[in-house]
Amino acid sequence: MRPIHCNSFGYLLALLLSAVTYNAHAALTIEITGGATLQIPVAIAPFIGEDGYPDKLSKVIAADLARSGLFKLIDTAGMPVPRTPADVRVNDWKAKGVSALAIGTIVAQAGGRLDVQFRLIDTVRQDAAQVIQLAGYSLPTNAAQLRLTAHQIADIIFEKLTGNPGAFATRIAYITKRGAIHELQIADSDGYNAQTVLSSREPIISPAWSPDGTKLAYVAFDQKKPIVYVQMLASGKRQTIANFKGNNSAPAWSPDGRQLAVVLSRDGLAQIYTINADGSGLKRLTTSASIDTEPNWSPDGKYLLFTSDRGGSPQIYRMPAYGGEAVRLTFEGSYNVTPRYSPDGKSFAFIRRDGGKFRVAMQDIISGQVQVLTDNSLDESPSWAPNGKMILYATQVLGRGVLAAVSSDGRVKQKLSSQVGDVREPAWGPLLKPKL
Repeated sequence: MRPIHCNSFGYLLALLLSAVTYNAHAALTIEITGGATLQIPVAIAPFIGEDGYPDKLSKVIAADLARSGLFKLIDTAGMPVPRTPADVRVNDWKAKGVSALAIGTIVAQAGGRLDVQFRLIDTVRQDAAQVIQLAGYSLPTNAAQLRLTAHQIADIIFEKLTGNPGAFATRIAYITKRGAIHELQIADSDGYNAQTVLSSREPIISPAWSPDGTKLAYVAFDQKKPIVYVQMLASGKRQTIANFKGNNSAPAWSPDGRQLAVVLSRDGLAQIYTINADGSGLKRLTTSASIDTEPNWSPDGKYLLFTSDRGGSPQIYRMPAYGGEAVRLTFEGSYNVTPRYSPDGKSFAFIRRDGGKFRVAMQDIISGQVQVLTDNSLDESPSWAPNGKMILYATQVLGRGVLAAVSSDGRVKQKLSSQVGDVREPAWGPLLKPKL
């Protein structure tokens, strides 16, 4: 991706090739409620040339921004469609209440390649000599990757207008159950391009993305017992990581991708261990007379959060990642489980039993202040968006398992439902790093 006469940041998301054919249709239908108190008014003009493709870039970009809850999308109907910044009548867009306008073109290249040229125009500030451009890029792509390109553009707009990275060009993993069949699937963050990683008549649980987004760790019962595997997404090859006596469960990657924390009952009660990503170097971290489970690494790799009933009820503790003394973090209520560090390491999401209902909550690490974010009854499995702005989780609606998401301030809520079965155990994938 090349910047077009723009002093903005460099940006590119790496593409991960897969051996399995994607389903271009939405596997999950998203319903959005709520929004930020102050929404940024933006307009996404139709891209010149997009009508020749099934995935219209302007529609995908607008949908991404709308589901964040931070933007107010202004209708572009009846407005001239600009091809270049010189075509933009800034005062006309400003009169419609637009603060920023995205314009673009799709140009066919040799060999089926496409060049998507995109610009973000400031319609508030005025310059007598020229239109003020906030961002401008040329993105090489092809027809099959147009949705990804649209997500990349939405990420650029999100970061430029909010100051925070976008997470639209990321993926999510989840488990579906259709009759007797369990499937581990991955999809784009908007539910499109669903891909089945593993299908089994036995349960699959606890998917966890590697930090580089190329692998998934998970627990499968296809050998009639829980075993921890790591699977390469590009090749489909999988490796057994933990297959010890008793239960092997709850894999969690270290931030550098070299180790996983796992929960094993090989020596009696469930305890927390670390193991190298190739299955070597097993090390026991906890030695309590209670159940210790659900480990989660801090972003800096120095600590592990985990759930333990060592105090008489399930609560959340923190200990050094190499082992050592554990410190209790949760004290409100008799049931707090499944801790997940926020990407900045300043807080953690978890499931709290509140008046007999299981809800997603967030606690500040330093102050201990707790905020309950959802108002459901059976929430589980929280997972942070890699930019820290949303939390994905599983819940139940009318007896069916669905996914849902809530913003870190609790104001924006999404429901991601499937028409074909129960959906559970979500895991939000990492931000893919730019190629320099």
